[in-house]
Amino acid sequence: MTTTGVASETGLDTVAELAAQLRVDSIRSSTSAGSGHPTSSMSAADLLAVLITRHLRYDWDDPRSPANDHLIFSKGHASPLLYSVFKAAGVVSEDELLNGYRRFGQRLEGHPTPVLPWVDVATGSLGQGLPDGVGVALAGRYLDRRPYRVWVLCGDSELAEGSIWEAMDKASYYKLANLIPIVDVNRLGQSGPTELQWHLEAYARRAEAFGARVLVIDGHDLAAIDGALATAETDAAGEQPTVILAKTIKGRGFSEVEDKEGWHGRPFPPDMAERAIAELGGIRNMVIRGPKPSEAGQRTAAPARAEAATAEPASAESPRYAVGDKVATRKAYGDALVALGARDPKVVALDGEVKNSTYAQEFAKAFPDRYFEMYIAEQQLVAAATGLSVRGYIPFASTFAAFWTRAYDFIRMGAISAANLRLAGSHAGVEIGADGPSQMALEDLAMMRAVHGSTVLYPADGTSTAALVEVMAATPGISYLRTTRGSYPGLYPAGEAFPIGGSKVLRSGDDDQVTLVGAGVTLHECLRAAEILGGEGIGARVIDCYSVKPIDTATLTAAAGATGGRIVIAEDHHPEGGLGCAVTDALLAAGQRDLSVAHLAVREMPGSGSGEELLAWAGIDAGHIAAAARRLTGR
Repeated sequence: MTTTGVASETGLDTVAELAAQLRVDSIRSSTSAGSGHPTSSMSAADLLAVLITRHLRYDWDDPRSPANDHLIFSKGHASPLLYSVFKAAGVVSEDELLNGYRRFGQRLEGHPTPVLPWVDVATGSLGQGLPDGVGVALAGRYLDRRPYRVWVLCGDSELAEGSIWEAMDKASYYKLANLIPIVDVNRLGQSGPTELQWHLEAYARRAEAFGARVLVIDGHDLAAIDGALATAETDAAGEQPTVILAKTIKGRGFSEVEDKEGWHGRPFPPDMAERAIAELGGIRNMVIRGPKPSEAGQRTAAPARAEAATAEPASAESPRYAVGDKVATRKAYGDALVALGARDPKVVALDGEVKNSTYAQEFAKAFPDRYFEMYIAEQQLVAAATGLSVRGYIPFASTFAAFWTRAYDFIRMGAISAANLRLAGSHAGVEIGADGPSQMALEDLAMMRAVHGSTVLYPADGTSTAALVEVMAATPGISYLRTTRGSYPGLYPAGEAFPIGGSKVLRSGDDDQVTLVGAGVTLHECLRAAEILGGEGIGARVIDCYSVKPIDTATLTAAAGATGGRIVIAEDHHPEGGLGCAVTDALLAAGQRDLSVAHLAVREMPGSGSGEELLAWAGIDAGHIAAAARRLTGR
């Protein structure tokens, strides 16, 4: 049977047939692959059948249309259902569904990724699709100003994730009536019943407490689903997200497994699959498309959200700092972001309620309509940036460097989503002083280096910071800028270029005996150490590794060759995975074997003190760098 339908033409009898097809195809694809989650797909099939035929406004032939609604599977393990939807829409063939699902080199991966043009973000790590949807909805309401809706299919198990409630909170705070989470409450998780099982009243109280309007329905009653989705689409006040709580049965449609434990993530063996397909009425090949978005070019007035800036219009000229002028790199980040925002209206900024420390407040003052405060919700901070990047914006998100650890799974998944994120972390290392170890990022370089395709930058002065902020805006993937709390003298003249993958040699001579490598605060210590060593007749080459990843292997190799392989690396970071590892990994990969390396890092647990005291305690100040160089040179 082949049918083409739109919202006003697709009756519920046809929708019921489509729901059966989605269940059958979820079974067929997972059985063919020998893995997958058919029962988790079957519970939500009725919800998706009604949504895609009667409410999802989507041009399947133009998935990048700015007028399209967005569909995000937060319960990404239900990928058989999503791919069966794509088959029903006519964009994935039966052959691909049956022979490409979960196969090596194929695009129908075990969990959805944007390798498929109809997928916005990678999901599968639970608790992330809804937060990402908040970012997309923010773009729709405040930036795109288009009437598209963001539909998010959630599982009940993932409502145990704190990130879901961060998303609910921010959706309410920002009045995202264009965000509609649909929760598939099928009672069973991976290893047993969920925490609340079918206590929909408890779920409803929680969602309402976070400011949502809640609709509770039977998730297998097509008329009830249709009515709830229609209600969710119409909110005259436009002030609340609507959460649809749908009571469903896991494995719905196949009596042998309905509401039975032990079938999560298990495909049906071929004989069971055959019985299930027969019980569901056999194989169907319906092609049904719902309504397309109307008036694709329509835009709406931007809702009032922040007072207009009262200061002078922001300058589009990059900030300029003189050599020797003391400036904190976190302040230079804020200045550069304002200049960038004045040139490009696609630049947006987000922060986690520390904008007066990260200096994102400068952007918030200059462009309040392009600034989004996520408060102390770092997971949502990254997710909102991810959602904004889906809509083509250039998000810069900032917080204390130590706090990015809370959001690491979101950063990792951002790489899988091929998201373009610019992250800034301030107050890094023991240099911050008296706040103590809870605030000292000593793992962040390692963490960010490990992200696939990431760029990791650590500037030492205002000029390099300003230049790198501009470079980040044009750099695809996930980039990270580590900034320093204290103010340090400028090293470079305004306008100097800092390409990704480069470095700067600040001091060198023909008789250099040792290379000193630093970045950020330790670069200044390396320069002081070089002065000390120079007074003792020891020539020291000094390299600014402002680009930690990718690193400048050629310059490091040349320096190693010129100084007999003697290298001192100093970093305000734990020894594992940071600058030291980046340098030695690069040299070894380049074939350098005759090396004498002194790696100075923070090897013990720090406490409170002044920055100067802590740098000395950790053994990464100028005196300790000079001492390490003396040992390497035999002096």
